[in-house]
Amino acid sequence: MIEALANAFRVPDLRRRILFTLAIIGLYRVGAHIPVPGINVDQIQNQLQEGALGLLNLFAGGALENFAVFSLGIMPYITSSIIMQLLQGVIPTIERWSKEGESGMRKMTQTTRYMTLGIALLQSLGLLTVFRQSLGVTFNTLTASIVIVTLIAGTALIMWMGELITQRGIGNGMSLLIFASIVSRFPLALWQSISASDWIVVIATMIVLLIAVAAIVLMERGQRRIPVQYAKRVVGRKVYGGAGTYIPFKVNSAGVIPIIFASAMLFFPAQIAGFFPDVQWLANLSRSLTSGWAYYAMYGGLVVFFTYFYSALVFNPIDLADNLRKNGGFIPGVRPGKATTNYLESVMNRIILPGAVFLALIAIGPQALFRVTNVQLLNEFGGTSILIMVGVGLETMTQLESQLKMRHYDGFFK
Repeated sequence: MIEALANAFRVPDLRRRILFTLAIIGLYRVGAHIPVPGINVDQIQNQLQEGALGLLNLFAGGALENFAVFSLGIMPYITSSIIMQLLQGVIPTIERWSKEGESGMRKMTQTTRYMTLGIALLQSLGLLTVFRQSLGVTFNTLTASIVIVTLIAGTALIMWMGELITQRGIGNGMSLLIFASIVSRFPLALWQSISASDWIVVIATMIVLLIAVAAIVLMERGQRRIPVQYAKRVVGRKVYGGAGTYIPFKVNSAGVIPIIFASAMLFFPAQIAGFFPDVQWLANLSRSLTSGWAYYAMYGGLVVFFTYFYSALVFNPIDLADNLRKNGGFIPGVRPGKATTNYLESVMNRIILPGAVFLALIAIGPQALFRVTNVQLLNEFGGTSILIMVGVGLETMTQLESQLKMRHYDGFFK
């Protein structure tokens, strides 16, 4: 790997892209420590120990606990991107955009940007309401407007930075910003774990995390390959087709999205309870849904459910079978048309189950271990964090690998 990194820096274009990416990430981390004007943040940390706000703080790289300019992080953009994906199966116009090529992608990107700003506005209002007691802010119109505009501007700046990394850096900009946010929390979490726990417990925790990383790499790379054969066509004096290929079905095709959906649904009552602190039954409901073994059971079940739900929305076996038929392709032993659709659907359903169970175990396992061992490293770096870091790391390495192979250098994966 060291040799591959040295080869990447020997190529001027790759070296310039890598250094540009590192510079943008550095600016992003600076913005996570610049507080919003007129905010007292001394009492915010207690509300960020657990729950959806803790997850938002993790994705923002600790910016929320400082109530910094980048407090909202990249989550508004991720949320709007997920909503756009879900709307493709509901709104025909958006589905048509997804099939129009580059022009359609421009329309979807522009819509996603505007939706990001709208979600940032709603989240800014929500943060002002949740932190009303601890911010120490005199809630007049001017102060609230300054806070909201600053947070929305920070979100727009993060979105611009991510697109710069995608266009002029090594690519995958938004994911790299999340990766940088999560990794930036590792030194502090490791030091807190060493200070508060026994060395043996910390070392055992590190071993468990390494095993989890290896398992995630195995599942991320795992795929079921459906063989596809194309019929030969004679056009003039040339013969087209006849080649064999395959359709790769990933075991974990949904990624980290089911975990985000499940967390949002479970912690939604807690967010509502924050708006109405005097309603006791709502506080009891939110407490029962965010703690205890019942929480883990519901969390795992929701992760499995949303894995199937999201995969059913983004995977359309009818379109895939129709495209195969139009291009003269067929699956050996399966008749084209309805039989191909049923075959693809059954294969996908069988693959989703182990992936969904694995996601549930990754989401629940570190939290359950943290409850037993009280090691802070497990609280900061749960299954969601590890899954994002490994997935983004593998995707980035694959992009650099392809660039090195084009220039006749040995890559990372030999």
